[in-house]
Order: sequence, then C-alpha cells, then structure tokens
Amino acid sequence: MNTENKQTNYPALLTLVTVFFFWGFVAASNGILIPFCQNHFKLSNFESQLLGSAFFGAYFIGSLILYLGSAFLKYDIVNKVGYKKAIIIGLFISIVGALIMIPSTNANSFGLMLLSLFIVALGFSLQQTAAQPFAISLGDETTGAHRLNFAGGINSLGTTVGPIIVSYFLFGSLTSDVEPSPSNINTLYLILAGVFLFVALIFTFSKLPSGKNDESIENSPNASKALIAITIAILGLILIGNVTSVSKTILLMLLLLSILGILIYSNKLALKNSEGWGAMKYPQLVYGMIAIFVYVGVEVSIDNNFGALLKTPGYLTPDGLNDAQISKYISLYWGSLMIGRWIGAISVFQLSRIPKIIATVIVPFIAFGIILYANSLKGTDISDLYSYSIVILIGIVAFLMSNEKPVKTMIYVSTLAIVSMLIGTFTTGIVSVFAFISGGLFCSVMWPCIFALSVTGLGKHTSQGSAFLITMILGGAIIPPFQGAIGDSWDIHFSYLIAAFCFAGLLILTLLIKKSLKNQNINIDTIESEGGH
Repeated sequence: MNTENKQTNYPALLTLVTVFFFWGFVAASNGILIPFCQNHFKLSNFESQLLGSAFFGAYFIGSLILYLGSAFLKYDIVNKVGYKKAIIIGLFISIVGALIMIPSTNANSFGLMLLSLFIVALGFSLQQTAAQPFAISLGDETTGAHRLNFAGGINSLGTTVGPIIVSYFLFGSLTSDVEPSPSNINTLYLILAGVFLFVALIFTFSKLPSGKNDESIENSPNASKALIAITIAILGLILIGNVTSVSKTILLMLLLLSILGILIYSNKLALKNSEGWGAMKYPQLVYGMIAIFVYVGVEVSIDNNFGALLKTPGYLTPDGLNDAQISKYISLYWGSLMIGRWIGAISVFQLSRIPKIIATVIVPFIAFGIILYANSLKGTDISDLYSYSIVILIGIVAFLMSNEKPVKTMIYVSTLAIVSMLIGTFTTGIVSVFAFISGGLFCSVMWPCIFALSVTGLGKHTSQGSAFLITMILGGAIIPPFQGAIGDSWDIHFSYLIAAFCFAGLLILTLLIKKSLKNQNINIDTIESEGGH
C-alpha cells in the first residue's frame, strides 16, 4: 500500500488504539494476579511466575505459527486476510481465553488458569502483529513512528489503571485485604470477555480500511530452522524439568544460554553465507532480537517479582504488605512507563525547540498527577509517592540529553537502570522501592529505540525483521521465572541483581548494534525511534 503524503486517518487511529490499551491492561494486571495465585495455590516464587511465562510465551508461539504458516503458504497470512480482520480474529481468540478462566477458577485449577492466560495472549499476539503495521499504514509513512508513540502512550495508560481496576474486582473494594473468591475472578474475566467482544464489534462495523497487502515474502528456511531450534530447546528443557529433579534455576539458565547461543550462532552462519536467512543475515537485527528478548524479560520481571518482594517482612514495612496494598506501587511502576512514553509522544505535535523542551518537562508531571489521582481513589495514603518526582526529574534530564537519538537514549537509560537496580538491591525501604520502580521509567523508551536500530538498513526485509523482533517477546516468559527461581533458592530481594545484569546486557548490545550499523556506513544520528509496545 502506498501511504506517502496521506493525511492521518484519526478516527481509524482512535479505534485502533483501543487494543493497545487492553494489551497493557492485562499484562500489568498480572502483577496483581501473580501474588494472589502464589498465596491462594501455595506456590513458590518460580511457580507463580509461570503465569507470566504462559502469557508472554504465547506471543512467541503465536508469532512462530504465523511465520511458519506464511512460509509454507508462500504469502503473509496477516497481509492476506488484512489487518482489520486479523485484529478481529485475535479479539475472538482472547474472548475464548477469558471465558475459559471461569471454569478454571471454579475448578480451583492453576493449570487451567495458565491455559486461559495463554489463549488470551495468543489472541494478543495476532492483534499486535497486525496493529503495529496497521497504525503505520493510517497515514504518511514518515509520521508512522509518531502514531505508534501515541498508541504506546495509550498502552501505558492501560498498564497504569490495570492493577487498580483488577484490585477492585479481585478484592471487592479498593481497600479490602480479604482474599478474593473464585466469583471475584469470574466477574473480572467475564467483564473482560464482554469488553473484548464490544471492541471486536466496533472493529467489525467501523469504516476502518481492510489493511490488505499482497506483497510477497522471501523464503528464509535457515531463519525458520533457528526459530524451530529455539522451540525445541524450550520444549526439551520443560520435558527434562518434568521427569528429573534438576534445579529449576539450572534448567532456566540452560534455556537462556541455549536461546542466546542459537541466535548468536545463526548470526555467525549468516555472515558466512546470507542465502536463506532473510532478515537474520543482518547483525543489527539479530542483536536487536536478543535485545528485545532481554528488554521484555527485565521489564516484566521487575514487576512480576515485585509483589513477592513487597510482601517480604522487613523490606518496606515490618510485617510486609498484603495483596491489596501492593497495587499502588505496581501501578506506579507501570505508570512510569506511561510517563516516558508520553514524553515520546510529544513529537506528534511537531513543536519548535523551546515549546518542546517545556512540554518535555511538564507532560511527565501531568502523567504523574494522573497516576497519583488514580491511586488516591483507593482512599489510601499516597504521600509516600510524592518524592518519586526526583526520579522523574532525572529521567527528564536523560531524555533531553539523548535528543531522541536511539543510541544515545539507550546508553543513558541503560546506565541509569543499572545504577537503579544496584541501589534497589543493596538498600531497603522506600529508596529501594523507588529504585526498582524507576526501572519502568528507563524501560519506557527502550522498545522504540531497539526497534528502530534493529530494522535500519534491512530494506525489503524490514517487515520480516519486525516479525522476528516480536517473537522475542518470549523473554517475558523466561527471565521472570528465572529470577523467581533464584528468589526461591537464594533471596527474592537480591534476585534483582538479574535485572542489573539484563540492563548491562542491553548496554553492550546497543554498542554492538552501533558498531554493526557503522560497518554498513549507516549514520546512526539520522535514525529516529519507532515502533510501540
């Protein structure tokens, strides 16, 4: 489709961003559901993280099915059915998953709850594969990044209000500390199913363009083998874990090393002979796949293990917090992503230099005010959150210094995130809490930076490269339980050293991508952030 010199279709864009909201809503709500399940089913930290594994693992499986199916049929399935229909189909898959949660909770089955979340996220995987290029197609290609930043801001709004709304439905009120009953969870997921159906009907009867594209895809059998090898490694180690008594920590470490090893070895082979590798013949794309894996993993891991940490006696309070009390901190973590993404969305308005600087300072505090107001509705004391404004000021300075350049931005935020995770690990109380929460602020701009750097120079392979990057959301399924397993065998507080190592890895990967692009004579200063998650 030719999208050059097109006016942005704002009505269609506003309809489209509704799905971005619910991705964030459900993903962030896992931070509330995980500590509840841990207590209700008497799970270890590792076992409770399987909720996240089921949710984010579905993104990999869904993307892999689409990719392999398209390779077999020799046409892009999503392009063939159209972005609009693909999103509708994805919404109905999510409806099925939400409805399965009802018999799952009635049967008091944690396994069926995992299946329910997996199916919900399987629908999200299809929606996300279609929605991101759909947003770009709704106007001039040169402003596509701005539309995705706007959609990312809506996504972050969902991550902010999700924990609060879920707390209400799980605990019966915004302040109750009574353990939820199955009927509370049934009500929540019945409402979610209804909302998904409502959005699907809006898409069905709206005047959205179909988004069909007949562009052919390039055969890439070697890339297929690499993705299949990753799948075999996952299934093999799951099987080993079920039939042996090998430590979960060791198995997850082996799985992490296997995935990274397969990607690195694939890149080495592709550099020797690029035929059959498609987009994976570009080093920046492979480094970007690893970076997306690590980024999503650490972003989710900080949150998913946060509930268990906040409940630990002596960490923040002498007796630890209860399930209902942790929601304001989880909301602030995901709200921090909203703060950063709203800064990124300022570019949509094409302001001159001085007004843009002013907006960069003011907008984050408007977002912070929304977060505080949303949490104040619970009737609880939020005065301890005010001093988080210091962290926001540090983030603003970093964003201004980076000047929207992906490499500079990644270097600044990765470095600040490393320092924050170390401070959080070796302190306690509100300083430690804010240090870990700041990980959300520094993660907020990583996806568009990694995305932009990874697909630069790919030419006709850009669409395929984008699909490969989305498969690496898999990191959200593996890194959180790895940290949880370390928390079980060592200490949940000091398990956050894993987050520090992840951010250090992202810093190294950024430098490797920079080097790769320079070797291809690509000027990194001309690259602008794009993509949204």
